[in-house]
Amino acid sequence: MLVLAVLFAVLGAASNAAGTAFQRKAASEVASGGGWRLLRQLARKPVWLLGIAGVVGAALFQALALVNGPLALVQPVFVLELPFALLIGVPLLHRRLPREGWWAVAAVVVGLVAVLGAAAPAGARTDAPMTRWIPVLVGCLGAMALAVVASRVNRSPLFRAAALGSAAAVGNALTAALLKSATGTLADDGFTAFLASWQTYGFAVTGVAAVLLLENALQAGPLAASQPALTIGDAAVSLLLGVVVFEESVRGGWWVVPELAGAALIAWGVRELTRAVPHLRDLTG
Repeated sequence: MLVLAVLFAVLGAASNAAGTAFQRKAASEVASGGGWRLLRQLARKPVWLLGIAGVVGAALFQALALVNGPLALVQPVFVLELPFALLIGVPLLHRRLPREGWWAVAAVVVGLVAVLGAAAPAGARTDAPMTRWIPVLVGCLGAMALAVVASRVNRSPLFRAAALGSAAAVGNALTAALLKSATGTLADDGFTAFLASWQTYGFAVTGVAAVLLLENALQAGPLAASQPALTIGDAAVSLLLGVVVFEESVRGGWWVVPELAGAALIAWGVRELTRAVPHLRDLTG
């Protein structure tokens, strides 16, 4: 089951990265503009439709991963989405990743293996009583609201991007927790119970909110500020929610040392990857 969870999570990260890359490729080939006119133009491009298929596939893979494994294991694997996005998008857009970017990709992968290998997340629950959900909902939604307020008070682009990226990270983690509960209901009790579950509508609402927060984070400031907050925050909050909501377990004691070392590698790799994006070179150059 854990092997399936990791496999589906990796496929989900790759599928979402491919979807994003194909959508950006399509967007780069149309005239500037927005609204329905832009959407109509994109819808005529097969590459954009491939991008939408990638995003839909990612959601399905994520649901399958969460059914087969703990939240604390599945969601951190989505850290790989950023390296996948560059590895797929760079050749698609006829660009070349600098040597530092390849070292950063290796750091993210090695760091993730170290964190998950040392933490060894375990747990099989998909349900939780409201006594655990209520404080989690209050805490997560409150943190998201505070981050949005802080981004409006402080006008620094770096701070605003980091704050909104952090809010999106909390939203993504909460969405994954609600999705895990809803898909568990689907697997155990059928489609009717799935439609009757409040978590089903909860993950839809929080998912949309997380996407909107991410879009605002990307517009507010540099990618180097929003992406690390989003990537590291999503993994950290998901691990915490897995322990608090679904009573999942992670190893402590001296295992914390390789866990922290792996987390530091991931943080460094993500930072370097976001810095590498503006320096991508044309393949013809």
